[in-house]
Amino acid sequence: MSTLKDTITTDMRAALKARDELTTSTLRMALAAIGAAEVAGTAKRALSDEEVLAVLTREAKKRREAATAFAEAGRAEQAAKENAEGDVLGRYLPKQLDDAELAGIVAEALAGGGFSGKAQMGPAMKAAQAAVAGRAEGARVAAEVRRQLAV
Repeated sequence: MSTLKDTITTDMRAALKARDELTTSTLRMALAAIGAAEVAGTAKRALSDEEVLAVLTREAKKRREAATAFAEAGRAEQAAKENAEGDVLGRYLPKQLDDAELAGIVAEALAGGGFSGKAQMGPAMKAAQAAVAGRAEGARVAAEVRRQLAV
């Protein structure tokens, strides 16, 4: 059974042989982050594919935030590099939901749990995050839940 980590390792080796420096360095960074997550805690353990996806999602978010910061600072070349790294990581992430799909999934989760009013934001967010399952950034999900609970 091939895991996501194995796939990334294989792709990194192929990029190394092809002398693709951007992909090689990005996947090395991703594997280092996965390795750090594996040894976090009291004992080393292998991560599930879902946990590897969570690590990759965090790394991709870091790249987006860094690209935005570099662009605002007028460092277009560095921003482009961060965006390119984010694109490499994006190959391993599930397709992101558009706004209409996100609104529909959140509406179903809120209706299914019977959530209404801002006082139930915490449980509503938990249900919405479970329904979205990593296909949208947490900030986008939170904004949509807030919008729908405010109605």
